[in-house]
This record gives sequence, C-alpha cells and structure tokens, in this order.
Amino acid sequence: MTDDVVQAQYEAHPYPARDPRDEAKRLITGSPSHILELNHYVFAGRRDFRKPFRALVAGGGTGDGAIMLAQQLADIESPGEVVYVDISTAARRVAEARAKARKLANVQFHTMALVDVASLGAFDYIDCCGVLHHLDDPAAGLRSLASALAPGGGMGLMVYGELGRTGVYPTQDLLRLIGRGLDDADKLGLARRLTGALPSTNWLARNPFIRDWIAGGDAGLVDLLLHSRDRAYRVPELAALVGSAGLRIAQLIEPAGYDPINYVTDPKLKKRFETLDVVERWAAAELLAGNMAKHVAYVVKADAPESVAALDAPDAVPAWRDLDSDAFAKSHRRGEPLRAAIDGAAFRFALPPLASAMATRIDGRRSLGDIHRDLMKSNPGLDWAAFVAQYAALHRALNAVGKLYLNRPPV
Repeated sequence: MTDDVVQAQYEAHPYPARDPRDEAKRLITGSPSHILELNHYVFAGRRDFRKPFRALVAGGGTGDGAIMLAQQLADIESPGEVVYVDISTAARRVAEARAKARKLANVQFHTMALVDVASLGAFDYIDCCGVLHHLDDPAAGLRSLASALAPGGGMGLMVYGELGRTGVYPTQDLLRLIGRGLDDADKLGLARRLTGALPSTNWLARNPFIRDWIAGGDAGLVDLLLHSRDRAYRVPELAALVGSAGLRIAQLIEPAGYDPINYVTDPKLKKRFETLDVVERWAAAELLAGNMAKHVAYVVKADAPESVAALDAPDAVPAWRDLDSDAFAKSHRRGEPLRAAIDGAAFRFALPPLASAMATRIDGRRSLGDIHRDLMKSNPGLDWAAFVAQYAALHRALNAVGKLYLNRPPV
C-alpha cells in the first residue's frame, strides 16, 4: 500500500476535526509536548527557553501539538520556533488557520513526508504524535527523525496501544469484508451503521477506551475503523522500535499508569513486580490495566545522560500543571491521600504531613530552597534531608498523575 492512500484519507478527513474559531475559547493541551512536561523528561528541567529553541512537529495533523507548544513559547516570550510538517494540505490549512486565529508568528508550515524532515535542519525537540503507527516502515521513519535531533535533544512520541484498542482490528476486518466495492462515502455510512448495531458481546462495543474516536465525527470514525494502514504496540514492541533508532524511553505518560505496584495491594505481588527491570514493569502494568489505547513516550538518545529532572536540588523550581495549589492544599490539610483516575483506573497515593504547607508555596517561581527556608520558620527542626524526603513523596504522587514538574537553572 502506498503513502498516497494514507494521504488521500487525511485530505478528505483532516484529523482530528478542529474549528479555528474555537481558538478564541480555549487552548487544547495534552501530551506529549506540553512545555513543562517535555522540559522535565527530556532536558532534566534545565532547558532555557529564553535562548533559541527549535521544535519539529512531524505529522502535525490539524495542529493540536504545534499550536499548544507555539502558544506556550509565545506566552513566555521565548525566541523558540515550531516547525510543522504534514503530508495533508487539508490538515495544514486547518492548522494554519488556528495559528492565524491566535496571531502566532513562531510557526513555520511545510507539506512534506516525515522521512524528508532532515532537510529542514536540526531540532532540539521533535513531536511525533499518532504518526509512526500509520507508516509503511515505522522504524525507518523513526530513524529519520532521530537523524534530525540536535545534540542533547529528545522526542515526544505517541503510538497506539494494542490492549486498549481491543475490538478495533476485528471491526476493521469486518468492514473490509462487507464494504467491498463501496466508495469511501458509503463505507463511512456503513461504519456508522455498524457501530450502532454491534451486539453486546462484541469487543468493540464492550471497549470503553475508544469511545472518543467513535463520537468524534466522521474524521474520528474513519481514523478508527476505516484507516488504510495502522497498527498498535505493546510496551516491549515500542521499546524495541525506539531502540532500533538509537534511542531509549525516558518515561511513559502518565507514570502512575505504568507502575504495576499502583494496581495491587497484595504485598507478595508487589514484591514480584519490584524484581522487574523498568521496561518489564511498564509491560506488566500494561498487561494488568488493559486500558491503554495509546502510549505516550518521551525518548532521548540511548547514550544520553539522565534526562528526567532530579528532586533534591535546592535551585529546582516546582511548577503545577492544571492544578490550583490553594484548592489542593485545602482539600489535603488533614493528611487525606491523593486520589486520581486515569482512563478508568483509580489510584491512591499517601501524602506527607507537610503536603498542604508545601503546596501553598509552589508557584512556579520559588525554588525548593526557598520553600524549605520558608517552612523552617514554622518547622525549625526541618533540615534539608527531611524536607527533601517529604517533597519527594509529594512530587512522586502528583507527578505520577501529570500535575507537578520541576524546572532547573541551566548548567
């Protein structure tokens, strides 16, 4: 199958469906490529966005990743630029209209294949979200992206997850069987009819993790059930794909979902999970949860030093993502645990005694050293080691569900 067929699909149905007029109402954010998240996992929190920064969004679709990152860079008056690439001119037009609606001048747009991006120069960061699993040769595509990484750079990837897409591929097979000879419009109508007529025993009908695609209009339904080429991955397959390009996974998102210990209370099970290496633990969590319809990964060069921000540096600056610190502090004043849900899975994390007091002091500007000194006024016996232990417990809980990150001054 040629890439022309995939291109034709996205020309007819730009994905995801977006209306540029909605930019006046809200900024769509997500993972990968939120600026706090990518800094934490790719640059150990040390990226100085006041200096030149080049980001590539490879396979940018209708613009979610490119617009999010470009707006966040603009908000902090960064001189950074975002380069958008996609094979679909229809999708590019939507993305360009969204950038225009926001008056973003820091985005360049190109219509080209992912394998040709090296011609655009080197990039500090590359976003490739929902693309590799549609390529004829995903490994070659990822190698092409890796060749465009600047020294010290990294990527944010998203590929489909096999277990969370249970029922999708048999339904694709069924539509190919009963849709022979129909044109694309009739196939779409057939798919819409079929999703409304599935018996309760059908795996797609029983899968709650792909409903957004079905409810996402024509573009979402085509992408889910009528795609001309797609595949899904389990964690070990994703790790192997990343490794084949000379890269390694720094972290899968959200961390809470990829730790099997978070799903069980039995101490013997926990002990067995603790014997696994990091990729095996991620794989075990995937097999336990069964709900991962996609995998979001931050990746760096295989020989890169530790890229995830450390928790014990006085100059590190904690920052919230989409969380009201005062509301959080108020609701956890009495030592209540943190409760959260990710794709239907419930998580519970114990919080340290000073969780509420620390939370009220986290504002994205004060460092851990500043917070420690302030807390010592009312807790004179709180030495640095004791503070770090309590902050680490708070951080691990909130970072695990995507709410707390660290920035560090550049070396």
